[in-house]
Amino acid sequence: MEFSEHIKTANVEDVVLRQPLHPPSRGTLCITGHHLLFSDREETGTRQFLLLLKNIDAIEKSVENLSAYSGLFSNAGHSERMSGSSGTITIKCKDLRVLQLDIPGMEQCLNIAHSIETLSCLDCASEMYPFFHRPSDLSLQDQWGLSSTEKLYSQMKELHDRWRVSTVNRDYSVCPSYPPAVIVPKNIDDSMLKKVAKFRQGGRFPVLCYYHRKNGMVIMRSSQPLPGANRKRCKEDEDLLQAVLDGSDKGYIIDTRSSQQATQARMTGGGFESKSSYSCWKRLHRQMEKCVGKALQESLIKLVEACGDESNNMDRWLSKLENSKWLFYVQTALSTAGLLAECVERDGHSVLVHGSEGKDSTLLISTLAQLIMDPHCRSLEGFLALLEREWVQAGHPFMQRCAHSAFSHARLQQESPVFLLLLDCVWQLWRQFPLALGFSEALLLRLATEAYASDFGTFLCNSHQERWALGVMERTHCLFKALLRPRERDYYSNPLYEPTELAIWPSVHPQSLQLWRGFFLRWTQQSRHLEEAQEEIRNMVIEWGKLALS
Repeated sequence: MEFSEHIKTANVEDVVLRQPLHPPSRGTLCITGHHLLFSDREETGTRQFLLLLKNIDAIEKSVENLSAYSGLFSNAGHSERMSGSSGTITIKCKDLRVLQLDIPGMEQCLNIAHSIETLSCLDCASEMYPFFHRPSDLSLQDQWGLSSTEKLYSQMKELHDRWRVSTVNRDYSVCPSYPPAVIVPKNIDDSMLKKVAKFRQGGRFPVLCYYHRKNGMVIMRSSQPLPGANRKRCKEDEDLLQAVLDGSDKGYIIDTRSSQQATQARMTGGGFESKSSYSCWKRLHRQMEKCVGKALQESLIKLVEACGDESNNMDRWLSKLENSKWLFYVQTALSTAGLLAECVERDGHSVLVHGSEGKDSTLLISTLAQLIMDPHCRSLEGFLALLEREWVQAGHPFMQRCAHSAFSHARLQQESPVFLLLLDCVWQLWRQFPLALGFSEALLLRLATEAYASDFGTFLCNSHQERWALGVMERTHCLFKALLRPRERDYYSNPLYEPTELAIWPSVHPQSLQLWRGFFLRWTQQSRHLEEAQEEIRNMVIEWGKLALS
């Protein structure tokens, strides 16, 4: 596709840009296939503002001085620009910025607005900017990603006696949303895995996602079983879960649906693991499914609306914050992850986690539980590897879930800010344990932005299979590798980091949870002052550290 087809007016002079935390500026606006570029020529030099079109969630346009138009169309059928006419385009971004462009001339304003609307909504992944982004300090010849299933397995010698790497899904025919290689019990062969996959929604059979080095217990994740109304059984599925226990007397199944939801799922072919067929497994239900899907997206919309309320009315603010239910979802996610970690760390039992599809709430709580228990996951590189393993490789549908943010007027389809909820939960951990995590809040803010609009290919597509089909690993750069370059590593590291082998148990009391101001209020003057103070403290800590070493 030629992007030029959608660009009727490529550049406009004398445009005024109004953006948060900056005074209005006048300059030239250019539009390309992927960016808006604003150049501000001041006496001190040229300043540029670059916005990825994919970051635009919604636009609103208005034309002023319509009375100046005595005849909109000439006899030749061409628009005529009348003196004194102007238009305003309000751009609402997925990172919650709100920008305003004052453009001279109605025709130019409408042309720019049309181009922005069209180019920001392109849904073909291969036409997106990551396929064109070529930073000078990265090479497409470099290995894509931080790790792989095979590499992880080879590094963990403790797994080799009881577990193996299966490539039953090497052509993605068994489970379209799984990677080609997964770790499963050693005595479960590939023919059995194929039968188990047919008994699990979307083919997402139970796979290992975490091994506890101290007590040998594991976390498995999957989708729901499919017994249906007829209570069908699958011997291979029962054998697989029995193999996970390996002689242990009990395991837990944390179902992220309520008991009622799980029972109702039988009417549509789904269901849960019955006590009679899985006698060594104890089911624990948690109402997490509402933490994903339409309800969570609507919660984000309400929260962002509350944060933009300029009435300065305390009762109104508190009421809107409570009605959004966002902090309730944060509390639910952290408490469920705490339960999972407690089963493994304190009780010493293996756990299977699943909801319905196993692509959202399952990944959310398995990730948080690993952060709670595993010190390696709390380092900068370990955390990025965890996200790669549990979200990118495990099949979270990023393009569907992050298609829109809080401002879009489009009808909700499969959008849901589950990954943003994860980052908020991680921020709560970071705030409660400021020495235990090796990365800074700036990293979480960067990830929150990149998930919705990125120069890199990491969050493109909805599965490993889709990325393979488009050649994402060969034709784009990996965000996580870029974040570990020396300059970025320094910026995103926590200078107060003191690794601990102990688990970090978050408090989920209402008094302990706070609004993530750094994200939801990041474009306000108050947050900017706080950010500047934090950066000054960070620099002081770094300098003290250097003095201590000298």
